[in-house]
Amino acid sequence: MKQQENKVALITGINGQDGSYLAEFLLEKGYEVWGAIKRNSVAENQTARLDDVYKQLLGKLHYADLTDLASLISLIQQCQPDEIYNLAAQSHVRISFDQPIYTAQATGVGVLNLLEAVRLTKPDAKIYQASSSEMFGNSIDIDGFQRETTPMNPVSPYGCAKVYGYNICRNYRNSYDMFISNGILFNHESPRRGTNFVTNKVAKTAVEIKKGLRNELRLGNLNATRDWGHAKDYVEAMWLILQQDTPNDYVCSTGISHSVKDLVEYTFNKLGLDWKQYVKVDKKYLRPEELEDLKGDSTLLRGLGWKPKYTFESMMDEMIEYWMEKL
Repeated sequence: MKQQENKVALITGINGQDGSYLAEFLLEKGYEVWGAIKRNSVAENQTARLDDVYKQLLGKLHYADLTDLASLISLIQQCQPDEIYNLAAQSHVRISFDQPIYTAQATGVGVLNLLEAVRLTKPDAKIYQASSSEMFGNSIDIDGFQRETTPMNPVSPYGCAKVYGYNICRNYRNSYDMFISNGILFNHESPRRGTNFVTNKVAKTAVEIKKGLRNELRLGNLNATRDWGHAKDYVEAMWLILQQDTPNDYVCSTGISHSVKDLVEYTFNKLGLDWKQYVKVDKKYLRPEELEDLKGDSTLLRGLGWKPKYTFESMMDEMIEYWMEKL
């Protein structure tokens, strides 16, 4: 076993919100960090979230794609990772209805490609799979929570693809005795979240309205409730999950949920605005099948010593502050 400071980690989707925070976290712990990036035709902005640590990743960022098995095998052979964090996916739920087949290939079958690549080239690597609360759909335990044992009834192509990824991980774990753990993460946000996701969309647009740059915010279902945490807290959970002696599946959540309306109200109040004057519901943002309520019970994970540092309010404050400075 290598000493911790020499551990090699490979992060797929390293240039996303979670990937960038995880890269910073692992570099601080002395890891050698490699990253897989999906090629965009515009190269300029795709590593923007990695600006703070870009120099430490020089020569370690490589183009690869979950839908391209050969690229995964090549990268794993090259970096020989001790730990692999699979964070790459088509990760937007609403867009998964527009691109269901691509979502199934990237978010579902892509996981199988990665597992096969690892099995063939580095079967002793520990694998973290980014599973999602969207896998539960509208299935809720009698006490109002979702946990590891809650039945999975996804209500989007994204949720369905994530269930396949989750199950194929469990299958490979049992069939080939590989160390593969699922982190069933509930919604997690930050200033690095894409602005087509509701939290950052609300934060950014509210600030634009405050600054006179815009006069309305269009949203979908205001009554949907979500268990929102901060991405920084959640990447720490990912790492912790792979430090265990045996692989397992863990829900990662705050255990507190808020509605989209709560989110809007909090943000606009913080900026001294009356949200009712600016917010309009637009059918375009409604899903063909709505997911109403998400609230996670992370007792199992907290038993490993994990505890979120951010509250819903401190997370939103950080996002509002970010846009106040940025705009």
